[in-house]
Amino acid sequence: MGRMRVHPVVRDFHRRLSLIAPAVILAFGLSGCLTVGPDYEEPSEPAPDLWHQDLVAGLDDGTGDIMRWWETLGDPALDQLIARAREGNPTLKAAVAGMREARALRQIAAGERVPDVNIDGEVSRNRFSDDAGGDTPFIDQYQTFYSYGPTVLWEVDFWGRVRRSVASADANFQASIEDYRDALVLLYAEVALTYTEVRALQARIEYTLGNIETQRSALRLVQDRNRAGLASDLEVHQAELNLYRTESFLPSLRGALVGAVNRLGVLIGQPPGTLHAELGVQQPIPGVPADVLVGVPGELVRRRPDIRSAERTLASQTEQIGIATAALYPTFNILGRFAIFSTDEGDITEWDNRQWTLGTFFDWNLFDGGRVRGRIEVEDARTEQALRNYEQSVLDALEEVETAMSDYQQEQLRTAALERSVVAAERSVELVLILYRTGLTDFQNVLDMQRSLFEQQDELAESEGQVTQN
Repeated sequence: MGRMRVHPVVRDFHRRLSLIAPAVILAFGLSGCLTVGPDYEEPSEPAPDLWHQDLVAGLDDGTGDIMRWWETLGDPALDQLIARAREGNPTLKAAVAGMREARALRQIAAGERVPDVNIDGEVSRNRFSDDAGGDTPFIDQYQTFYSYGPTVLWEVDFWGRVRRSVASADANFQASIEDYRDALVLLYAEVALTYTEVRALQARIEYTLGNIETQRSALRLVQDRNRAGLASDLEVHQAELNLYRTESFLPSLRGALVGAVNRLGVLIGQPPGTLHAELGVQQPIPGVPADVLVGVPGELVRRRPDIRSAERTLASQTEQIGIATAALYPTFNILGRFAIFSTDEGDITEWDNRQWTLGTFFDWNLFDGGRVRGRIEVEDARTEQALRNYEQSVLDALEEVETAMSDYQQEQLRTAALERSVVAAERSVELVLILYRTGLTDFQNVLDMQRSLFEQQDELAESEGQVTQN
């Protein structure tokens, strides 16, 4: 067989490609091995090994089910409210939209890793100057040009700018996921706190109504004794003062209850008045479990979404330093273009009218008045801020838990003391009324005991709610 003849056009294309091939190969090779700027290192956890607050009765260092912690309170109504809040809360839906945005931004950043391919076409009408043809003027000064074809442009990622951009967008997307989880934590906590407040207010109103009835009975007793000449007008007015003072607490408590129920309605994504009928019947304050599992400080740092979000934000910002640093160096690009060019619309599909370009070029800003280095300094300062924000978020979290642990323990002690004081106050009121009827004590003692009973019952209901909230 004879040698295969190579078409001149193909031979010319191969020759041109051989000239730029080394540059293309070098570009691909170096694009994966050079990365400017600092590499991210996860910061150490500034958390102690143990809590400063001693774990006394009711607290344990075990790991609880933090995904459904509210179920330990054993309140079906609360469970249902949290489920409805998860489905309908607008703030939570906004956090979901934030995740979608971050995911789309990550897709935009990742798109820079592949070439841009565009197809363009042109039809233009041109008039040439009388002198454009020199000694041989154009036969036709008016000509129409037709062209179309694809263009490929790809930035070679020599310095890691694109890789840094993708890594930054990845971390930002992960931070948005943690922001969503943090929104869940805050939403569930606010629902539980507000629901507990509703039940505590209902208990306080119930105690107030009971004391109002007791004091009305005392007022009737004094009035009867006054008509019989056994009690003075002063005692009647004192009994009225005691009753009216207790009645004055009701409007404030009922107003606070309406506000708390309205807040719950908004938290589940409904109009404020939605839950008034549903929560109108008094129910007990949610009781706390026998043991609250608080874990250890290091575990808290790892599982709190607000801390994880701050760490991912720091990672994203660190990559921005490398992106800014890459602007100090030249940008390399590979360009390829193929087009059909003709001055006759009938020849627009003729293969002989093809033209193509394949090459590399670079762009290097050698002087910009210090703008690039200024941007690097800006990103470095922002990274420092992100690091300090992360450290502050860890310290804030540790403070919140330490304080809540102390408040929880101390409020339990206070509740136990108030329970004893209420029992004593109830017995005292019973006894002092007996003594007053038999004339063995004056009415001032009755007033003092009734006032003390109301105060102790009100504080007990408030304290029981506070234990659960803590």
